[in-house]
Amino acid sequence: MPHNETEIIYRIAFASLKGINPTLARELLAHTGSEQEFFRATDRQLSSLMGFSNRIFDRTYRESLIEKAKRETDFITANSIRTLYFSETGYPKRLLEAEDAPLMLFTLGNASLDKGRMLSIVGTRHATNYGISFIESLLRDLKEKMADPLTIVSGLALGIDAAAHKNALRNSIPTAAVLAHGLNMIYPAQHRSLAAEIVRSKGILATEYSSSDPVHKGNFIARNRIVAALSDATLVVESANKGGALITARLAAGYNRDVFALPGRTSDRFSQGCNRLIADHCAALVQTADDIIEAMNWSRTQSRTDTQPPLFPDLSDEEETVINYLQTQGEAHISQLAFTLNRPVSKVMALLIDMEFKNLLMTFPGGKYRLK
Repeated sequence: MPHNETEIIYRIAFASLKGINPTLARELLAHTGSEQEFFRATDRQLSSLMGFSNRIFDRTYRESLIEKAKRETDFITANSIRTLYFSETGYPKRLLEAEDAPLMLFTLGNASLDKGRMLSIVGTRHATNYGISFIESLLRDLKEKMADPLTIVSGLALGIDAAAHKNALRNSIPTAAVLAHGLNMIYPAQHRSLAAEIVRSKGILATEYSSSDPVHKGNFIARNRIVAALSDATLVVESANKGGALITARLAAGYNRDVFALPGRTSDRFSQGCNRLIADHCAALVQTADDIIEAMNWSRTQSRTDTQPPLFPDLSDEEETVINYLQTQGEAHISQLAFTLNRPVSKVMALLIDMEFKNLLMTFPGGKYRLK
């Protein structure tokens, strides 16, 4: 928490400015010196300092934000709510990488939004047994096989979101629920007990919205950007051809995050969106926890004793060159490999396909290749 009540009031008000983002916030603070000075300055002084006029400089508008922030400060104090402000060390580093990150998060619970590995799991509200069973086995295996701490992020919605949170809790994996409304309510109402269990189990509820912000449809779309940006990777488990999960996946890709999707039968409505993400090379196909661990290069537990095949069996000279290059660089586009091998792209493509069949490589969105 900030050092005093006055500071938190001005920070809440500043974070509530329409159209504010970290870049504009830093520019405003560089010219005014502090949030408090921004609100104390006159309209004319702000226009002069910034070199332009803007509706957010209007005195009446800014005063209304201060009054709203005072009420919100009373609410968060009474309910032991923590604030994470973009200029503080506790603000999630991954989220701050997003240009459209909120300046402030209101949180309830003790989980860290920066610790270890973060995986977002999203999908349809109409989850089937196929999707739910996959999540059950996935989180059980991730818990068993991962050496690093893991946090599961989702949106507390019906269906896949709820399955992700519940199975994280069952496996004692911290889980973060990103809400599309203030912490004065829980939506959907039937997830109140789930939200309470998340907080009790050292998880966390997080939102950019204050208790007085109205709830409307756009909040849920805006919430998706936080779900995507908080994590190292986003996994889509069941989605129709349209839906919030696909928006989250494309936002994650835009933030340069890895995106994965669970494939399904072409006849299944709630696999069509996942299949499309894979076909469009927007997401890598995932069938097991191992697929994610290997793709993300996450550390494994030392207890893993299953027999492994030889690392690189019977490689040709060209295959060895590709392997050595990827071991050094981590990943490469086909054009980079063609240059390294001094071979036409068409021949390199055939080589890479053979190596995929040998289970040596994995293809990722953007025509990139990594070692399996």
